[in-house]
Amino acid sequence: MRIAIANDLPIAVEAMRRVLSTVPNYELAWVATNGREAVTKCAVDTPDLILMDLIMPIMDGVEATQEIMNHSPCAILMVTASVSGNAAKVFTAMGYGALDAVNTPILGLTSESPEESPEKSFGISKGSVNLLAKIATIAKLIGKSDRHHAPPSSPMVSPPANSHPQPPLIAIGVSAGGPQALVTLLGCFPPDLRAAIVIVQHMDAQFVPNLATWLDQQSPLPVQIAAAGSYPEMGKVLLAGTNDHLILGKDLVFHYTANPEDNVYRPSVDVLFDSLLKNWAKKGIAVLLTGMGRDGAKGLLALRLAGWQTIAQDQATSVVYGMPKVAAEIGAAMQILPLSAIAPACVEVLRKTETLI
Repeated sequence: MRIAIANDLPIAVEAMRRVLSTVPNYELAWVATNGREAVTKCAVDTPDLILMDLIMPIMDGVEATQEIMNHSPCAILMVTASVSGNAAKVFTAMGYGALDAVNTPILGLTSESPEESPEKSFGISKGSVNLLAKIATIAKLIGKSDRHHAPPSSPMVSPPANSHPQPPLIAIGVSAGGPQALVTLLGCFPPDLRAAIVIVQHMDAQFVPNLATWLDQQSPLPVQIAAAGSYPEMGKVLLAGTNDHLILGKDLVFHYTANPEDNVYRPSVDVLFDSLLKNWAKKGIAVLLTGMGRDGAKGLLALRLAGWQTIAQDQATSVVYGMPKVAAEIGAAMQILPLSAIAPACVEVLRKTETLI
């Protein structure tokens, strides 16, 4: 896999060079020292993946991500000194199509006498494992991994149903481009929406609390992380909050499960959709938004065949037309709509369908 680095700090570039050198099939495509240079180089030589810094001179990583995804799209992983300290920028970059974010690996002393052998005195001391794990996951998403995965198996479910009310339910799956798409989508719902919403966004768990807060501040509906034991509530948005899969159990409350462990998408939209198919008696609305890969398309089709209303975002308004494209190709979506039309379509379904009122 050909990987490029966009970072203005020589020590950070060297750290990432050394991390990449530990994997035989990772090739360094090029290095850019600012966002503008990254955009230019990517247009001439588009790599499989760019490790993109957030804060750079001339053009930062957010603007560079937007330019690259508009003109020479490829997988982008944001790599920055402080992910938590730059949460808003991370979400903006992901809204433009970046797949994920990770802290920059750093070089640490490996010799007690670096003056004697400076070329051997530094090695990767922190962050390399996380960076390699993120790259490996992205390699699977873009088809650059030799490992094959079985389709998601049925999740573990919980004991018999309880007496929690069952409001109309809208289930949403989203990946690359998701944060901004969710802001737009949730902003189009009325504040008195008579339905519960549950969302699976492909995102590392460390970012989810900031994402929930960010969405809550911009949405007419309250947005919270789905805690284990929570359940769908009228007018509330619940967001998957761990790297395990969010499922609805037979007891009609949400749980987290590691199974299937080999699923590259964590949390997985398909796994959530499958649990709703098994355990949610009413016919709800399922929506698949912008994202890379295939997650959610198979589950969306199963829900459509079971009588759910299914919607996929159209190509024109998708930052990455992957997941909704697959849904459209296999006939999983009853409606293919621009992002701004999805919430009104959901409200219309709720109004017209007596079983969802």
